[in-house]
Amino acid sequence: MPRTYVITGAASGIGLATADLLVERGDRVIGVDLAGSDVNVDLASATGRAELVERVRELSGGAIDAVIANAGLATPTAATVAVNYFGAVATLEGLRPLLAGSPAPRAVATVSMASLFPTDDALTEALLAGNEEAAMARGAELEASAPEVANRIYATTKAALSRWIRRNAATPDWAGAGIPLNAIAPGVVVTPMTEQYTSTEEARTAILEMVPMPLGGIFEPRDAAYLLAWLTSEENGHLCGQVVFIDGGSDVVIRGDSTW
Repeated sequence: MPRTYVITGAASGIGLATADLLVERGDRVIGVDLAGSDVNVDLASATGRAELVERVRELSGGAIDAVIANAGLATPTAATVAVNYFGAVATLEGLRPLLAGSPAPRAVATVSMASLFPTDDALTEALLAGNEEAAMARGAELEASAPEVANRIYATTKAALSRWIRRNAATPDWAGAGIPLNAIAPGVVVTPMTEQYTSTEEARTAILEMVPMPLGGIFEPRDAAYLLAWLTSEENGHLCGQVVFIDGGSDVVIRGDSTW
């Protein structure tokens, strides 16, 4: 039976690849992005987040089967704080009530293997406290700093979102309501967001020194789409609070057996 999916960041990259895959399989996708999608909103703003929920409710008739909170930025700016963390959390929490009528509700977020990189403690604290005003202020401070400091914004937002997933997945609102909540952590994927790292052989060599991917190297968004499709399918009934690294081995190389 066809399922109804909501995908943010659906106009390009992993989001578009996932939308195309699901439509090919006969499912319905309500795409969300800044432009060029079914719902065009800015997830950096509270207004845009509220409009997302209302428009999805209208288009879906009030019932959906899965949410893929995929939208994100990779710039060393405060806007990345707003979209990557608060936009993703608002998407998951705002659309969660619409999952209630599904026989197999599912939710997943896109984080990143960059969550393994150095983060900023003050920004992390503000994010996990849900204090957007403080988080945006700290983001602005980091943005105005040296590049190596500003670059911590992206890693911090993805690490904090991973922790939010872990903290909430087993709660009554999610697991207790029969909704598996998980995340994927991609390595370097060929998307418009990573063009500066993947457009030339020199750039690819440089990024792979930072992000080792011994299995297959840099890959296409369709590969991440297959994993997102499974995590939000009926087959995934018991994965709870997992951050699945689809990174060609970066996590293994960087962390070794430390997860044990």
